Amino acid sequence: MEDKDLARIFENAFPNTLDTTVRWHDDGKSAKSKRHKISNEDDGHWDGAQSFIVTGDINAEWLRDSTNQLAQYQSLAKKDKKLERLILGAINTQAEFVIESPYCNAFQPPPPSEVPPVSNGQDDSVHPAYEPTRVFECKYEIDSLANFLALGNQFYKSTGSKDFMHNRWYLAVDTLLEVLEEQAKPTFDSETGNFQGNEYLFRRRTQAGTETLNLGGMGNPLKGDTGLIRSAFRPSDDATILGYFIPGNAMMAVELKRAAEMLKVVGKSELAKKLQVRGESIEKGIWEHGVITHKRYGEVFAFEVDGYGSSILMDDANLPSLLALPVLGFTKREDKVYQNTRKMILEQAGNPYFLEGQAFGGIGGPHVGLQHPWPLSRLVQAMTSDDDDEISGALKAVRSSSRLGLVHESIHVDRITDYTRSWFAWANSVFAQTILDVAVRKPHLLFGKGAEPYEIGKHS
Repeated sequence: MEDKDLARIFENAFPNTLDTTVRWHDDGKSAKSKRHKISNEDDGHWDGAQSFIVTGDINAEWLRDSTNQLAQYQSLAKKDKKLERLILGAINTQAEFVIESPYCNAFQPPPPSEVPPVSNGQDDSVHPAYEPTRVFECKYEIDSLANFLALGNQFYKSTGSKDFMHNRWYLAVDTLLEVLEEQAKPTFDSETGNFQGNEYLFRRRTQAGTETLNLGGMGNPLKGDTGLIRSAFRPSDDATILGYFIPGNAMMAVELKRAAEMLKVVGKSELAKKLQVRGESIEKGIWEHGVITHKRYGEVFAFEVDGYGSSILMDDANLPSLLALPVLGFTKREDKVYQNTRKMILEQAGNPYFLEGQAFGGIGGPHVGLQHPWPLSRLVQAMTSDDDDEISGALKAVRSSSRLGLVHESIHVDRITDYTRSWFAWANSVFAQTILDVAVRKPHLLFGKGAEPYEIGKHS
């Protein structure tokens, strides 16, 4: 790489997950693993390889974060058996989390690890109830479940391995489908109009409105027969305003259909059909209810909708986001609705959380505040652009804001030295993924004029 500072950040960021966040790993072949297998041979609970991947400065595993933290290693797993076992273990561990507490987003160390749990210090009232020694936080986010599917889909695509497709993984998929069915229900019965509540409720004793749900922990009413799935919280862990969160639904639609294709190959045609039908229903719902006409930008994707006609127009830096729709695989970069949306969310006139100042700019969100955009958004901006200047500008902005050699959660618009989270593995992984993406699509921006594309896993 010609830019030595950018190269050094990549050198730090690419292995950051492996270096700092694998809190516990069991390859499934040790004597201790075999003893545990014998004690759990009836149901396979915690059987096989297991991996607990923490988010960084918090000793807990988020389903979303851990999937993204491992993504840059997927293409190497077929050639590196230790990496393969690590990712296989991560899939198995996530499956256990989903089976036990499918509405939860962040988890404590698995019991076999003998790593002590920690408290999140919050006062939460949640239904369904969960065991706090197993769950760190229980905010229901549709993208958490989508990321569980994504981890397996990526692993299968990269390695062709079916080792994770055992009874526990299938049970986790069935559990996921049950959640989607429950969260597709409207607030009021479509036939009688009677209030019917929701299976998931969340109330936190807090002074921050984004940290809890209104109306007794249920959130605002949603209309039925949309094909969309409710999400109580966003990937930022902030509460949704209108529960049909479009980026999360888009990711779920994509991963359901990818998993369906994978399941067809292994002969699970009935389960594959369930996933395919649900994925197509969500996708149709997005195009019918998640696209609105803006007087300035034309047809755009809304951030959130309620099925009644109300919508929230904005974007948040956390993934999945509207900006990331092509990265997710939901739409092409050149799609007209996406391009309109992209224009809207990358300027202050269209996105209230597009934040700019003298030192840094990009998309932020309510999680940190109105003066701290996230480097994540600049990285996704680079991955969704074909313009050399835009890509280079985004990379330079992140490089200049990463003075400690790693990527932060957010940066103050006027002071580079004012940042949040010096250890945030998700951001480091997305930086690595962005560099690898540019190395394939725009190698001259990294390696100089005339450079050939570089694809990891295909070069020695």
